[in-house]
Amino acid sequence: MLTYRELVNGLRSLGLDRGSRVLAHASLSGFEPVVGGEEAVLGALLAASESLIMPAFTLRTMVTPPLGPADNGMSYGGDNRAVEPFGPETPADAAMGELVEMLRRRPEARRSAHPIYSFVGVRADEYLEAQTLLDPLAPIARLAEDDGDVVLMGVDHRADVSLHYAEKIAGRKTFLRWALTHQGVVTCPNSPGCSDGFQAIEPHLRGVVRRTEIGGSVIEAIPVRDLLHVASAWLRQDVQALLCDRADCERCRDVRRSLTAA
Repeated sequence: MLTYRELVNGLRSLGLDRGSRVLAHASLSGFEPVVGGEEAVLGALLAASESLIMPAFTLRTMVTPPLGPADNGMSYGGDNRAVEPFGPETPADAAMGELVEMLRRRPEARRSAHPIYSFVGVRADEYLEAQTLLDPLAPIARLAEDDGDVVLMGVDHRADVSLHYAEKIAGRKTFLRWALTHQGVVTCPNSPGCSDGFQAIEPHLRGVVRRTEIGGSVIEAIPVRDLLHVASAWLRQDVQALLCDRADCERCRDVRRSLTAA
């Protein structure tokens, strides 16, 4: 089993230290067992960074209206009975992983206020405060400005939300969504699309990604600025890059339609 010290040493071997700004995506389901479980992994990430943020998305707060704009990557008229209102204490979706919830529950953690695409962080107020309804991915832009890193632990780029910001830089179509809050329904523009095709970026990042293996588990660190540069350049060259090939994906379908219309 991996230990906390091995995790810290592995992260530091990637060039991370107490001055690093980190956007982390982690799942122990794809990782070798760790002594202390999620708490040890989270402790290692906090020990190897100055600022740590993670996405704490809550897709179950989304409301489906009876009608809406065309080519918006969704079907209208759905059942909203299971929708939950967003608040600061709303747990992140289970798909975000238990590590995110552990971070959110830490006394020193703060959370941004977006009712669908919130981030949670420690020593990361400037990144969380950059987010607005109009610009839900602004924390990623700020991390790029500060030479931050994306860290992947037990996950691949399908979990990497920074690639959504690369899509924005390249001018890719975004979507309109609606979310329930305790004050009512809020309109959320510039919502990102599908990430199921994001792993296709991997071969384009050779020479950029830093990788280490601890036991049978791989940890990767990629400079956010370089990731955005590589991905957005590829998207400008190949406008259909990073789209998934699922026939039932409404978001990728409507992105392709927007490209045809252009």
